Amino acid sequence: MAHYLYGTGQNLHTEGAERWDDKKEGGWKERMDDWKMQQGNLGPEADDAYDDMSMLDEARQPLSRKVPIASSKVNPYRMVIGARLLILAFFLRYRILNPVHDAIGLWLTSVICEIWFAFSWILDQFPKWFPIDRETYLDRLSLRYEREGEPNMLAPVDIFVSTVDPMKEPPLVTANTVLSILAMDYPVDKISCYISDDGASMLTFESLSETAEFARKWVPFCKKFAIEPRAPEMYFTLKVDYLKDKVQPTFVKERRAMKREYEEFKVRINALVAKAQKVPPEGWIMQDGTPWPGNNTKDHPGMIQVFLGQSGGHDTEGNELPRLVYVSREKRPGFLHHKKAGAMNALVRVSGVLTNAPFMLNLDCDHYINNSKAAREAMCFLMDPQIGRKVCYVQFPQRFDGIDRHDRYANRNTVFFDINMKGLDGIQGPVYVGTGCVFRRQALYGYEPPKGPKRPKMVSCGCCPCFGRRKKDKKYPKNVGNENGPSLEGGSDSVFSLVFSPTYCFFNPLTLNFIYTCGAAVEDDKELLMSQMNFEKKFGQSAIFVTSTLMDQGGVPPSSSPAALLKEAIHVISCGYEDKTEWGSELGWIYGSITEDILTGFKMHCRGWRSIYCMPKLPAFKGSAPINLSDRLNQVLRWALGSVEIFFSRHCPAWYGLKGAKLRWLERFAYVNTTIYPFTSLPLLAYCTLPAICLLTDKFIMPPISTFASLFFIALFLSIFATGILELRWSGVSIEEWWRNEQFWVIGGISAHLFAVVQGLLKVLAGIDTNFTVTSKATDDEEFGELYTFKWTTLLIPPTTVLIINLVGVVAGISDAINNGYQSWGPLFGKLFFSFWVIVHLYPFLKGLMGRQNRTPTIVVIWSVLLASIFSLLWVRIDPFVLKTKGPDTTKCGINC
Repeated sequence: MAHYLYGTGQNLHTEGAERWDDKKEGGWKERMDDWKMQQGNLGPEADDAYDDMSMLDEARQPLSRKVPIASSKVNPYRMVIGARLLILAFFLRYRILNPVHDAIGLWLTSVICEIWFAFSWILDQFPKWFPIDRETYLDRLSLRYEREGEPNMLAPVDIFVSTVDPMKEPPLVTANTVLSILAMDYPVDKISCYISDDGASMLTFESLSETAEFARKWVPFCKKFAIEPRAPEMYFTLKVDYLKDKVQPTFVKERRAMKREYEEFKVRINALVAKAQKVPPEGWIMQDGTPWPGNNTKDHPGMIQVFLGQSGGHDTEGNELPRLVYVSREKRPGFLHHKKAGAMNALVRVSGVLTNAPFMLNLDCDHYINNSKAAREAMCFLMDPQIGRKVCYVQFPQRFDGIDRHDRYANRNTVFFDINMKGLDGIQGPVYVGTGCVFRRQALYGYEPPKGPKRPKMVSCGCCPCFGRRKKDKKYPKNVGNENGPSLEGGSDSVFSLVFSPTYCFFNPLTLNFIYTCGAAVEDDKELLMSQMNFEKKFGQSAIFVTSTLMDQGGVPPSSSPAALLKEAIHVISCGYEDKTEWGSELGWIYGSITEDILTGFKMHCRGWRSIYCMPKLPAFKGSAPINLSDRLNQVLRWALGSVEIFFSRHCPAWYGLKGAKLRWLERFAYVNTTIYPFTSLPLLAYCTLPAICLLTDKFIMPPISTFASLFFIALFLSIFATGILELRWSGVSIEEWWRNEQFWVIGGISAHLFAVVQGLLKVLAGIDTNFTVTSKATDDEEFGELYTFKWTTLLIPPTTVLIINLVGVVAGISDAINNGYQSWGPLFGKLFFSFWVIVHLYPFLKGLMGRQNRTPTIVVIWSVLLASIFSLLWVRIDPFVLKTKGPDTTKCGINC
């Protein structure tokens, strides 16, 4: 092999193995390119062979790559965190050792608040110590699993969409989500879409039937012209040049025709919605004249309808369409249905009977697929031979449409999705956020991740005691169980290994028994196996479904008839199916909190699974968010109450799963933070009122500060700002998004989080439960019109009261300084600084109250002024935190005292 030596015009020849030394600079492919250039063109056959070898080599490469944050960005960030922790320790030591004796109550309150803030900051900050990015290689995925001339080997995916109330979750929104799923870039025979109608609404059923008919035209149009996004409402409203990169002369004609078809489809859906506004006295009647089974939404049988699929589900061009299944689980009085978590578990069982895909994607009804290759992005992790086996789910960030440009109420939540989640991805993986997540079915079934092969221990012959362990003779013959259970090929890790190995046993769905094919297994092993594997208690009384749980790669038995599978699917969504099983406690979506997503992901991480955070350049999914102030606060209240419920449950991350020690400590910190953050509302509310109290009473919460102590105060503020700036630097979050997040943290903290703590305590101590309504997904006809709509809620009272108290305190403090002269202005600045800090953080809230007309509703003004006035007058009159000084009794000595 010859290498050209540049600059000398000579040929340098090398001999031996050095010619193929892979460790030299430049890989094997580069050297092959050089060799071909030296040898000249060897003909098309050689080129084809070389291309095939290159493609084979590319297919063997990893499907994804972990991209660490540049050390120049993350190392200064870690250094500032360490410095801030040290400065904070000195600051708290100074505050504790220097009390303010003439206002001991104010001082004690402020110190307790500062200690809690420091504790919560540690829980929030350190899980962001190892932030990472990831990138995927979709071309390698296709080369490995979609080879030309061979069957497509991509894994099937079952997709779940949940809806409850079609009046708050418009059918047109749900239809767009379903259409984007049916048109996604994935093999059609590998996709099954399940719609859970937990409200048993005939409107949802009929609109889904219309959607299935329109999909026959929409899906081929999307795939023919490769349009993005594939939700028609979003696609036709894009203000872009749709002719860009479109060279087909028929595109303009077909696009106009398709837009016309979609407008007619919208008219049909809106007609159904208008008809559903008034319920007939006799109830709804279906087209065949029979009463709708779900007329009583709280007492109806289970319903399943397959709209599209293998039986006649073809588009206008004759191509097969993905399966589309309508599911409404049975509901009867006297049964607990567990809201969304119960509906999702019903979908898990129905899909396990009908299609049993090894992976499941769950979406809210208002989250459409914005990137048609989203499922392929997830498969780059879940089907990767190196890392995929231990991945329980792949979480995508939430992105939203229809939010005002300035994002007044931090609806995008960019700080959480672009900073916190990246940090968790570097530990054990992101938390599950309820939508936009692709699960491994076996992980939802409560199984632990597979263990990697153990490193073999060094065994010696026994002649030298210094090296290895002496080889011991086996005490029992091969393939015979020992005292720990049955042995498999010389080892006996667990009975589960024997159960799930097709080499050793198979399952009889008719008798719920295992039949063994390994002749060496003894009868005692059978009894031990049956005692440890009580499938009926774990999964429920369905032989077909239990059989599906043993199929690691998914699929249904080929001998099963569609009629038998549908009958069994109706059975697994019956009300009493979950009784005396582990559904909701160890399997599927976990019950016990209205934020079932946090609990479900937490249980998987406690079993040793890890999750992946995938952020493709084109957002995978997009949804809608409540941009109205009252709706936004109610949404935050629901999340916070769920966290409080988890904190008081047996699943509290502070102690749950400590015995197994499979949850990493920084990951545990993050989960603890997700459950205790609502309790920060109590010190936050106190800290927001302290500046106003100091201004009204002319008291201080700090003693006079020396020059040395002032340096620590300055250093603390600088470290806080530096931490935020460096976070923005490595995450790419804008400073406006960061500031909006800080503002709404204060707004939500003194309103929604405070109510969540109170309601959580009432539920735990008094058993008083709170019912929540579904957040409305309906949009206003006017752009951002919902932003200015006022909706009364008691959540508005605490922030308004705090705002008025601080404004009154500022006025009172400035008036007092004017009356007392120049010497009182110096101490006043510190108090004013913190009062203005509170007012600036509450400014978006104030704008929300004013609305478009800049007029605050009367009821808010009345309640807030009343509470603020009473509080201020009582405080000044009682002055509880100030020591009372004793002096001479004026009744005895008179005016000469």
